[in-house]
Amino acid sequence: MGKITGFKEFERKTAPYRDVTTRLKDFGEIYTEHDNEHLITQGARCMDCGIPFCQSNDGCPVDNLIPEWNDLVYNNRWEDANERLHHTNNFPEFTGRVCPAPCEGSCVLGVTNPAVTIKNIECAIVDRAFDEGWIKAQTPENRSGKKVAVVGSGPAGMAAAQELNRAGHSVTVYERADRIGGLLMYGIPNMKLEKSVIDRRVQLMKDEGIEFITNADVGNNVDIKELKQNTDAILFATGATTPRDLPVDGRDLNGVHFAMDFLTANTKSLLDSNLEDGNYINAKDKHVVVIGGGDTGTDCIGTSLRHGCKSVVNFELMPTPPEARAENNPWPAWPHIYRVDYGHEEAQKVQGEDPRTYCVLSKGFSGTDGNITSVKTIEVEWQSDEETGQWKMHEVAGSEKEWPADLVLLAMGFTGPEHYVSDALEVEYDERSNYKAEYGKYATNIEGIYAAGDCRRGQSLVVWGINEGRQAACEIDIYLNA
Repeated sequence: MGKITGFKEFERKTAPYRDVTTRLKDFGEIYTEHDNEHLITQGARCMDCGIPFCQSNDGCPVDNLIPEWNDLVYNNRWEDANERLHHTNNFPEFTGRVCPAPCEGSCVLGVTNPAVTIKNIECAIVDRAFDEGWIKAQTPENRSGKKVAVVGSGPAGMAAAQELNRAGHSVTVYERADRIGGLLMYGIPNMKLEKSVIDRRVQLMKDEGIEFITNADVGNNVDIKELKQNTDAILFATGATTPRDLPVDGRDLNGVHFAMDFLTANTKSLLDSNLEDGNYINAKDKHVVVIGGGDTGTDCIGTSLRHGCKSVVNFELMPTPPEARAENNPWPAWPHIYRVDYGHEEAQKVQGEDPRTYCVLSKGFSGTDGNITSVKTIEVEWQSDEETGQWKMHEVAGSEKEWPADLVLLAMGFTGPEHYVSDALEVEYDERSNYKAEYGKYATNIEGIYAAGDCRRGQSLVVWGINEGRQAACEIDIYLNA
């Protein structure tokens, strides 16, 4: 695959982001235009490795045929590359932008050298395909007469809807928000995923015959029992939308918000009025504290900086990751290493230092007149238990500190789906409060009711949502044709 000696001749070089100073002035995507010649060179680095771990379970959950489309790009066969890319992935324009690229962590070249720039190549293929008009609506030749309701329009719901529709079933997607996309629309800010990218794909799906209903809150203004009576199968793809809270003193003070409330309100106001309606949580001239890392924490940092915050710090409970893989984190597992994401880079540019502080435990909030004014923390250290080998956290005496805060954003992940959607059907949940449905089967304890994505597996990646949506659609199709 690629050029036989390409991995020896060419160094890894990722496509650059837009200049920090420029991109901080808007909410436009952070990415630069694709350079086809550069990407052809990067495709040349793909090795004839024998076993492509990049498309294994440790690598790509949707089993993308990565070496094949790397080779096709290297040979300047972009249209063929797009065909192979869509063979396994319904929405590469989403994953090419927001996926953390576990495939690169499993790249065989990554054992000794920097991995192939798989994510950059994927995004370039699909973007060119849209520009060239190679991606068109695919309507089924025949209809089965069976009706399927998909509850939730995130990556799992959209992938399942597309697959079921192409199998000939009539699919209706119910979304409680005012726009289609779920997490993609309101959970990921525009600078990482421009919403016109989602709208473009949704329009194609409408052209294929899928019906989308917004402001349809199943369990509230849509009766789930009636929905079950009027359809042949239901797929719950509602995501894991119950945020993990921080029950400490002062939690009820004004100015303490869940990260997703902050991001959702910002994107909605941006799309509705370019932020002119004021219907968002404004970080302008405020000391912002983001508690919790990951992609959501980074997005809170980037959004706060674009508002014009006075300062932003990010508390992480865990220690600073190593620069390279630790001994207990061998290839091809995802490398838990120190990374600088777009928001960290932007904060460094504005404030002169990385906004992250590690091994910090938030103990409480203080305020005046009901408004948050500071966060109290203590440093922690992690020690391995000699008997069990498990890591345990210990507070460091005398390390207490108080940080100024006008706005606190809780970005500590999610605990599971909201149950009001399905309680009336008496669907069973597992010990983590997720829908109880076997991976690969997706059937719940109620006949004809299925679950896929984060609401079944717990908080995860967009690419895993697509994986489960595709597989669940296959299982539902088998059920409907039985």
